[in-house]
Amino acid sequence: MKKLRVLRVSFDVELSNSEIPAFRSAIIEKVGKKNLLFHHHLTDTSYLYKYPLIQYKNIRKQPTLICIGEGVDEIHKYFEKSEWDIEVNGRKLEMKIARLDMNQFNIQVWDKLFRYSIVNWVALNQENYQKYLALEKMTDKIAFLERTLKGNIISFAKGIGWDVDKQIDLNITNMRDCRLVKVKDQRFMGFNLDFSANVFLPDFIGLGKSVSKGFGTIKSIRD
Repeated sequence: MKKLRVLRVSFDVELSNSEIPAFRSAIIEKVGKKNLLFHHHLTDTSYLYKYPLIQYKNIRKQPTLICIGEGVDEIHKYFEKSEWDIEVNGRKLEMKIARLDMNQFNIQVWDKLFRYSIVNWVALNQENYQKYLALEKMTDKIAFLERTLKGNIISFAKGIGWDVDKQIDLNITNMRDCRLVKVKDQRFMGFNLDFSANVFLPDFIGLGKSVSKGFGTIKSIRD
């Protein structure tokens, strides 16, 4: 079992989904590039391949920071600034806190299933997408995505220092839709679906590719 702190900070301004990268860039500029957990860029050409512990989201049209584990301690480097205001796409945003939630969760493999939705999940790179398209049966496509999603959860586990000691059971329960999404000037398929798993996952964390920019955000489905 892993005890995990998660901090959610939403700001009282309006943001569109397309402005999430600019929001991220503005926060990085504010704290300085020497603070790696905010951006993971070692140099202009090299990257720290690790699960992002500070993620930038648009939740209910509000710019939101999701800080996980060490990211909870690191975020003070933004809040210690004398002025929090940032500039996004030429407009100044007055960053007043609208909502602040701090929680600690027990992350482990349970004997029961939890239900989740995931939106704009960038599951597949170009190579794996071709393998996915080559599968003829829908059951095979779903099984392919289930293996990928399970792998994403294992990557999340490694990123927070949790050693998964039991088998993860995961099933996609509803394939809602998929659409093309733009990531770093490239287009990928973004999946919107529901799944169940015997792992507890905190709301609004990301799974898959480009989670720091709001992709692959999950939310629990409660009865």
